[in-house]
Amino acid sequence: MTPDEQQIDDLIRRWAAAVHAGDMDTLLADHADDIVMFDVPPPDQGVRGIDDYRTTWPPFFEWQAQGASFDIESLTVHAGGDVAYAYALVRCGTEAEFADEPDRRLRLSIGLNRRDGRWTVQHEHHSFVHR
Repeated sequence: MTPDEQQIDDLIRRWAAAVHAGDMDTLLADHADDIVMFDVPPPDQGVRGIDDYRTTWPPFFEWQAQGASFDIESLTVHAGGDVAYAYALVRCGTEAEFADEPDRRLRLSIGLNRRDGRWTVQHEHHSFVHR
């Protein structure tokens, strides 16, 4: 893993830990003001901008507080000069959901760019396989 890829790996794992902990400040810390996210729940057109991105998390935290997990299972990072991407499988769900679907995983794709010498999340895409 290159030094840039290690920095991005650390950034994503720090973000995932913040999601799991419900730590909004750390969750937002490395995201661009003009982030675009396509998420599992509506709106289907995605959210644009850090303020809209921020509003998507409280309902998730409430659901997660009922015993859901959010744990990175695998993570791959590829970095170029000023652009990078990563993809991951995340164990995201309740024990009841995993009892019904043991292999259920959230698919996560992240696009990053280097701004002012630091890696910044520009795009997130979260999805589940629909059966």
